[in-house]
Amino acid sequence: MGKYRTVIAFQDYFERFLDEQPQKVQAKILQILRIVEEIATIPETYLKHIEGTNGLYEIRVSFGRNRLRIFCCFDEEKLVVLLSGFHKKTQKTPQKEIKKAVQYMNDYFDSKTQTNEN
Repeated sequence: MGKYRTVIAFQDYFERFLDEQPQKVQAKILQILRIVEEIATIPETYLKHIEGTNGLYEIRVSFGRNRLRIFCCFDEEKLVVLLSGFHKKTQKTPQKEIKKAVQYMNDYFDSKTQTNEN
């Protein structure tokens, strides 16, 4: 099966989150990331736009009772940039987590702009 997208991580925010998870949860996260890469139209079960933001999405991972969210954005059409992750414990996504992810997204695009200018 071919890849429709490439998934990368910005800085080490996502990797630190992934490293904190038990092995089985890590495997589930990596399985969902493969789905994001390999499926042309990703179901909302796995990827959802965060309302009120300009381009922030959450990758949704469920493992048993655990609900994990990985914030990401798209750079151009084929690049998914992983920003951060957290355990979702309430119905609504905490504004604190959204603000942090938006800051990381802005930092990513700022760093890309600076790299292109040099």
